[in-house]
Amino acid sequence: MKKVLIIRLSSIGDIIQCMSVTGGFKNHYPDCEIHWIVRKDLASLLKIDPRIDQLIEFDRKLGMSGLIKLALKLRKEGYTHVYDAHSNIRSNILKLILRPLAIGPKLVTRRKSRLKRFLLFKFRINLLPKPFRAFESFRLPLKKWGILNFYTLNDNWVFPKETEEKCLELLKDQPLKTITLVPSAAWELKRWPVEYWKKLVSLLPDYHFTILAGPTDYFCEEIVAADPDRVLNLAGKTSLLESFCVTAKSNYVVSGDTGFLHAADLFNIPGCAIIGPTAFGYPTGEKMKIFEQNLPCQPCSKHGDTKCKLKEIKKCLIDITPEQIVNEIKANESCFLPK
Repeated sequence: MKKVLIIRLSSIGDIIQCMSVTGGFKNHYPDCEIHWIVRKDLASLLKIDPRIDQLIEFDRKLGMSGLIKLALKLRKEGYTHVYDAHSNIRSNILKLILRPLAIGPKLVTRRKSRLKRFLLFKFRINLLPKPFRAFESFRLPLKKWGILNFYTLNDNWVFPKETEEKCLELLKDQPLKTITLVPSAAWELKRWPVEYWKKLVSLLPDYHFTILAGPTDYFCEEIVAADPDRVLNLAGKTSLLESFCVTAKSNYVVSGDTGFLHAADLFNIPGCAIIGPTAFGYPTGEKMKIFEQNLPCQPCSKHGDTKCKLKEIKKCLIDITPEQIVNEIKANESCFLPK
């Protein structure tokens, strides 16, 4: 029997993107056993995937000594395949112990193309795929093992009962024609203007909206103010896993480059991806419509953690208008029919 270890410790978006490979392992090796090592505080995301046979939670508070102890323990598992989907210091330590002198399980690593990234962001020399589709970047290394079919049933994700119940309760008054909005992002440079979100609400008077955001995203109240009777603000009211569940239950999602854009993509939910300064946030699925401007300065950063180089700040996002998003939504009204 094949026994696979996936190494992807963080972050939210990358873990969600990497979740697209588990179906590939099961399709290629039907009887394989999949283990996944992940950072403890992000493990809840992976608990919805029934293809993962064992979840190994690493507490980063334990430091390098704790990681080494864990690696020594994992060496006894007898893995036949190791997929390093992280490629950082911690994952390299794990590999070194799991495969001393490069002897042991088969190994494939997802490379980060650091030189290509340096050339892109420093000298505007782009040798990376364009667009850089998130799921494909995690799937590509597995071709080495002949893994090509990553099909996964849409309903083959299992949320804890209490999570399902809470989300159903939160959404019970939302009608079919409800759009999930994800207006937040870790870096302000990635955020579509608040005024645009408000205008989106006002231009779609026949729709309701659900906002997913963090507890400190107070600007979401401004979006609610566009029409309080039609906008449900869940900012800070759902856990990471609950937000994941709300996304899975959505009919349509409008989002910038965030982890929950990739969650919608993973669950095959249709929607609009608003892509601005970043390079690696493109969805993969055919149901996601990508909006971007293709300015000469794009992409300018990996995370959106730089300063805009143009006088017209955030032109890459400002030039994507609410009217464009509205037209796309209206062209896909069939998404809101009863399933």
